[in-house]
Amino acid sequence: MARKPRLSLPNIPQHIIQRGNNRQPCFFDQQDFKVYLCKLEEYTQKYQVSVHAFVLMTNHVHLLMAPTESNGISKVMQSLGRYYVRYFNHTYKRTGTLWEGRYKSSLIDSDNYFLTVSRYIELNPVRAAMVQHPAEYPWSSYQGNALGKPISLLTPHPCYLQLGHTPAAQQQRYRSLFTHQIPNWTIDQINTATNKEWVLGNHRFKDYIEQQTGRQTEPKPKGGDRRSANWQRSQELAQNR
Repeated sequence: MARKPRLSLPNIPQHIIQRGNNRQPCFFDQQDFKVYLCKLEEYTQKYQVSVHAFVLMTNHVHLLMAPTESNGISKVMQSLGRYYVRYFNHTYKRTGTLWEGRYKSSLIDSDNYFLTVSRYIELNPVRAAMVQHPAEYPWSSYQGNALGKPISLLTPHPCYLQLGHTPAAQQQRYRSLFTHQIPNWTIDQINTATNKEWVLGNHRFKDYIEQQTGRQTEPKPKGGDRRSANWQRSQELAQNR
């Protein structure tokens, strides 16, 4: 069966996940992280894609990016993936694939989910119990978004810029968002949308994406879903509006 084309639109952010094959490491040394970020910057500049958040874990990566053209992110990931596999295989005297199939992606509703997904990405090392606070992890955009470290790869998104009138105010307000935990059900939403390659957003945003692409943006409800707790909760909320 042919793979369905990705949902992608200009200037709409996407949450990207790419994992190492069989969850195996794809970064061993500091130089590996540096090479990946250097080439990510090179290719995002070449294909006019903005990077708003990122984290490089030992066996996978999360990226929050927005393309100027609809196929920009695909071009970035293809070029970056090929280059990094060649680098990695040469460095560690290995052959074969590095990545677990093609990357996963989800369109993000900026108004309702952008800052949440950015936090979700930068909190990955904390959830993995690698560090106690995202500031302790060197290979994420938290260093720039929250602490003001110059990272030429990063482009501030309008949602981030609206946090304050100065970079210092934006960073302070952004840090304050991390005092609140992301609810588990929101984490599940983000994971499901990205792994299933659906759209993360409210109904208005999903309707807009469907109108622009002619594509379904979420799974159709099944008969059993009408008896589920989530369905019942949504009906109660609708009735109370």
